[in-house]
Amino acid sequence: MTSKVQWGVFSTAQIGLNAVIPAMLKGEKSTVAALASRDGAKAKAAADRLGIARAYGSYEELLADPEIEAIYNPLPNHLHVPWTIKALEAGKHVLCEKPIAMSAEEAGQLVEASKRTGRLVAEAFMVRHHPQWRRVRELVGQGRIGEVRAIHTVFSYYLTDPENIRNQPEIGGGGLYDIGCYAINTARFVFGAEPSRVVGAFDIDPAMKTDRMLTGIAEFSGSRHLGFTCATQLVPRQAVEVLGTKGRIAIEIPFNAPNDRPGRIVIDDGRDLVGGGAEVVEFPVIDQYTLQGDAFSAAVRGEAPLEWGIEDAVLNMRVIDAFFRSGRSNGWERP
Repeated sequence: MTSKVQWGVFSTAQIGLNAVIPAMLKGEKSTVAALASRDGAKAKAAADRLGIARAYGSYEELLADPEIEAIYNPLPNHLHVPWTIKALEAGKHVLCEKPIAMSAEEAGQLVEASKRTGRLVAEAFMVRHHPQWRRVRELVGQGRIGEVRAIHTVFSYYLTDPENIRNQPEIGGGGLYDIGCYAINTARFVFGAEPSRVVGAFDIDPAMKTDRMLTGIAEFSGSRHLGFTCATQLVPRQAVEVLGTKGRIAIEIPFNAPNDRPGRIVIDDGRDLVGGGAEVVEFPVIDQYTLQGDAFSAAVRGEAPLEWGIEDAVLNMRVIDAFFRSGRSNGWERP
């Protein structure tokens, strides 16, 4: 067995080809050894371009490769659970893209499969590995901005192509699944808690039937709130502010943190409205996908615990489920 964990990747999804695979190839503990697509020619072309040794014309062939230890699964949302289970049953550990399932009940199947096979499975929220988010949580825990009462999050982009998987409701399209999950996950990360109830106002695209905008509130214990808007047909924007009784923290690019420039957060004591009490903190240039791959690989090797396993993914899905129920009931719902 080589020192680096040997990874295989399902599909030629753009997030894999453009972000995750190049980052993992730079890892200290990870390398991508094989790529699979239902189109063998497409798999080979992508593997050649990225310098990946082996390409397969089916996911089954990849799972039969005895050298592959872990699978990265960026398939469309409705395929996350079935193919993750197949990979676990083939003896592979799995890092699966978010949302890990179409419901918390479906995600629960992965809990059982992980226990049955003895293999690790986790949801690919790469942001939790970025030092900017870890520093924010540390500052909150230290009381740097007083008692934190609110987190405000915006995550939006503009996409109206009906052929794009993000605009196909039957396979898990829509804003809450695709990007609202980040607002939920990072609020749980910062608060270190689960919300007790949620309420959401949805705007449904009349033609594609996906949720093109959601404005939601999640209430946590101690009168702490997450308020967020996620949208698939708004100006591209990412913003997070953590608001406390003695200051605030803003994360400049919270989710798609660039890998070619420093990350930045602003800590402001609120002494005035023009930034007189603002301090800018920069973080070294880093690729959060590299950190994510190496962290999972370290867990595979038994060198470090898996910080967020499948149980955490189920908890996030419970909140997503509650927001969808709120959209139907027009009221508060409990995860």
